[in-house]
Amino acid sequence: MLLHIVARGRIGRSAEAELVTRYLQRIAWPTRVTELPDMGGRAPPLAPGTKRVLLDETGAMLGSKAFAEQLGHWRDEGVREARFLIGAADGFSDAERGEADLLLSFGRLTWPHLLARAMLAEQLYRATSILANHPYHREG
Repeated sequence: MLLHIVARGRIGRSAEAELVTRYLQRIAWPTRVTELPDMGGRAPPLAPGTKRVLLDETGAMLGSKAFAEQLGHWRDEGVREARFLIGAADGFSDAERGEADLLLSFGRLTWPHLLARAMLAEQLYRATSILANHPYHREG
């Protein structure tokens, strides 16, 4: 299953970019990152059956094991892509939230987009490690 991060803004050459790259390179599953401009621009079209996950302050605060279980469930159902969207500064509209398969929150605090992207990359690595019975989950 493709793990696809779609984020507003350019990460450039930064410490956060290094973290994102470090974690995504460790994931055995296919990954992709699409950067959109701060305003405008369109994400690649959704293939049928793609699961949409919006990082949103109103979302569920899942533990790492529950997040891994969700990804594993989708993988086992034959889902080809799980798309993780990090919105603009104003977040997502009610309509966008209504279309999501999962609203996911990293807590009620507001995080800078670059840190949210790094945190998501780490959690994707952690989730795939859990599903592979790799000890990383307990090391970190």
